[in-house]
Amino acid sequence: MGAAERREVVVVGGGPTGAAIGIGLASRGRDVLVLERAPVWRWRACGVFTSPVTVAALRRLGLGDAELEAVARPIPAMRVETPSGTGFRLTYGDDGSLRSAAVGLDRSALDPLLLALARDAGSEVREGAAVRELDLDRGRVGLVDGSTIEARVVIGADGIRSIVARRAGVDRAAFLAPRTGLTFHVPDPSPGSSRDGRMVVFDGGYVGLAPIPGGRVNVGIVLGGRCRDRLRRAGAAEVVAEVLAGVVSADDDPIDWATASGLACDPIEGAAPIGHRVSRRHGPRWLVAGDAAGFLDPFTGEGLHRALVSAELAAAAVDRLLRRSHDALAAYDRAMSARFRSKDAVSLIVQAFLARPALFERAARSLADRPAVRETMGLVMGDLVPASRALDPRFVAALLRP
Repeated sequence: MGAAERREVVVVGGGPTGAAIGIGLASRGRDVLVLERAPVWRWRACGVFTSPVTVAALRRLGLGDAELEAVARPIPAMRVETPSGTGFRLTYGDDGSLRSAAVGLDRSALDPLLLALARDAGSEVREGAAVRELDLDRGRVGLVDGSTIEARVVIGADGIRSIVARRAGVDRAAFLAPRTGLTFHVPDPSPGSSRDGRMVVFDGGYVGLAPIPGGRVNVGIVLGGRCRDRLRRAGAAEVVAEVLAGVVSADDDPIDWATASGLACDPIEGAAPIGHRVSRRHGPRWLVAGDAAGFLDPFTGEGLHRALVSAELAAAAVDRLLRRSHDALAAYDRAMSARFRSKDAVSLIVQAFLARPALFERAARSLADRPAVRETMGLVMGDLVPASRALDPRFVAALLRP
């Protein structure tokens, strides 16, 4: 076996989190190697709907107006619809511009673009480099091709099935019951039109419909309980067709959802379970960021924002560690907890409501009838105001009173 390659920082995972960390550290003059297991980008189950704060984070990474227009399609609002027909519209403070609107992202364009920016910043990016083994105490990374890398710091940016989190012994099951996600795209015959996204709740799950660039609409379905059993018995194609057949057509829908499953632009991709947590986010020579640091489905979209915020915090912390600030990684862990503790609580409450249809229906009617309450909920879900506002007893009372 040849001598181990020595690097300052190895980032495991070349998705948006890993690429953003690569940009942040390389721009600080650090020696960074980003390892991406896939040799070329391929569609996989991932989030596409996100709030305006994600657009701001992408700008901080170096994306300009032209690049953002190519990868992000403004979505004026997300319309949430219950099985009983109640609906409300979350606008996320939109004023009609790309800078303030929620967006649907073309991940096939965004993800490679972020990796290219990481390269331009000075990171080395190796695609098709799958990790086989890890010794986090020694900073040793063994690849499938037999090569070994020794790093001063290893960063796990490798998603909900993070090998870094597993090897560190910090991976834990989510607080929520197991759920499965299915995603694919269908064509949009009017790609230049402005249309809302839709979040349609049904018994046992929900389906999100988000327009994205390139004349497509992303379909994301989350299944729990009996729906997951049905998925195991009947398969993804049949379950997707059944779910979409129950979506009532709206005036601005691009296609008839009853026939949408036969128009898929790409294969149906799945992820299960779609949530997990970690007992801690760091050790002496490692940390985890993005979905690897814990993922809780927030129902109306914020996973990518959390990924980019964690990347910013991780890059700053690792740079401080390499400048001999020995508390830097622990401080990163504390900063993540402080930043997302309240939002996690709100997301868990939303999921608890979803699991109890009568309670969710009551909350939906309140949001539909009370503009001030609805506006606050949209701002909280979009990370535009502190999530603690939704935990204020006065807000809860306004939401639940008859």
